[in-house]
Amino acid sequence: MKNYTIREISEMFELPSSTLRYYESEGLLPEVPKSSSGQRIYSDEHVERLKCINCFKRTGMTISQLRKFFIYEADEAAHIDKIISLLKDQEQIVNEKLIQLQKDSAHVHHKVEYYSEIKHALENNLPLPVWIDED
Repeated sequence: MKNYTIREISEMFELPSSTLRYYESEGLLPEVPKSSSGQRIYSDEHVERLKCINCFKRTGMTISQLRKFFIYEADEAAHIDKIISLLKDQEQIVNEKLIQLQKDSAHVHHKVEYYSEIKHALENNLPLPVWIDED
C-alpha cells in the first residue's frame, strides 16, 4: 500500500489542497492520519474514494448527496434501497445532461458549418448564406 502527501494527491486530482481539507472536514475523506510532523498521509483507499468523489461531482452531485452516499455505503446492507435510489436519481440527471449535451454539440456543429460557408462565400465573392435554425 502506497502513501501519498497532500501535494501528491492535489496534483493527481488537480484539486487544491484546501479542497482536500474541505472534503476531510465534510466527512468525505475520513480518517486521514497525520505524520509526527502533522503532515496528512493519504492511502490508496483515499485515492479510490477521491476517484468516486470526482466522478459524482462531475455528474453534479452535491456535497450533501455525497455525504449521504458515503454514510449509506458504510452500512450498505441497511441502506441498500437508499443507495439505489440516490444513484438512480443521479443517473437520470446524467442522462438528461447527456441529451442536452448532444443537442448542444449538434448546434455547435451546425454553427461551424454555417461559419465555414460564410468564409467560403467571402473568399469567393459569393452571396452570404442564410442561417437556418435546425430546431
